[in-house]
Amino acid sequence: ATSSSDEEDDSDSSTKPIRSEKKKNPVSLFQTGGDPPKEKKSKKKVPPKGAESEEETPETLQKNSNKKGKGKKSKKLKEERPPSPVIEVDNLEEFVLQPAAQGVTVKCRVTRDKKGMDRGLYPTYYLHLDNDKKVFLLAGRKRKKSKTSNYLISIDPTDLSRVGENFIGKLRSNLMGTRFTVFDNGANPDRANADWSNVRQELSAVVYETNVLGFKGPRKMTVIIPGMNADGERVPIRPRNDNDGLLMRWQNRNMDNVIELHNKAPVWNDETQSYVLNFHGRVTHASVKNFQIVHSSDPDYIVMQFGRVADDAFTMDYNYPLCAVQAFAIALSSFDGKLACE
Repeated sequence: ATSSSDEEDDSDSSTKPIRSEKKKNPVSLFQTGGDPPKEKKSKKKVPPKGAESEEETPETLQKNSNKKGKGKKSKKLKEERPPSPVIEVDNLEEFVLQPAAQGVTVKCRVTRDKKGMDRGLYPTYYLHLDNDKKVFLLAGRKRKKSKTSNYLISIDPTDLSRVGENFIGKLRSNLMGTRFTVFDNGANPDRANADWSNVRQELSAVVYETNVLGFKGPRKMTVIIPGMNADGERVPIRPRNDNDGLLMRWQNRNMDNVIELHNKAPVWNDETQSYVLNFHGRVTHASVKNFQIVHSSDPDYIVMQFGRVADDAFTMDYNYPLCAVQAFAIALSSFDGKLACE
């Protein structure tokens, strides 16, 4: 049994306005130079319509741990959650791998389906744009008979097979379930072309700090992603072996073309006896799974945030330089919490 069960996560929620100053455009934080991608370039997409700035969103404080609190549960919050602007998705496969447009927050909703045989152990997760159209983006499910946690990510809600043409990426953990790597749908290095062009890219890695003594409290996450080049494109990271991946580069502090992010530390609130984060009205339920990902040089720029709004529903918002596959895979890793991470 894991200690991040849903029953203990959903205690209460509290809301209080806070003020934050918006900083200048932090795009430079993610630029590492690097060689532009050699693969053929697809046509540049028009930035999604309906960009929305943070100032337009009501700000709220939200618990993100399973500490005991005395606050009352607010039923109105669910209705007040700010909707997402309309974002046009022309080519789904291209959209989910493309970084969010600069200055635009892509607001999504993750739903968890636990119905049917095995779904308790192997639920399916669906990602939709959080707007009136509810545009489907991605689906993910843990593979059975796998030695480590291994999630397939697909651009088809019904086709979650590894060999299907809708397979777009995967999330793989280590044996402990504390480190995760996100791949695109390229080939295993063992089946590489002569020019290495078909080999899979590593899109992200996630490291959860273990609480060895078993103390409960906020999770600590480190997220490692490829840097961006001068054209705002992701620098391809194609490891030739396990010693050349994002996790090993980060562990060896070889940070060329690699960006390190981490979750924003929540603040203890004496009044509610819980840890709180400002989710700008996008999260309504307390949960140990709630998190925000930031760069240490600009903690006010939220690269990604994820949090519970119902028993099996979550909001997931991401900004440049993340793409939908990266953000969804990072969110999936949080569902796979092992006892050592709590």
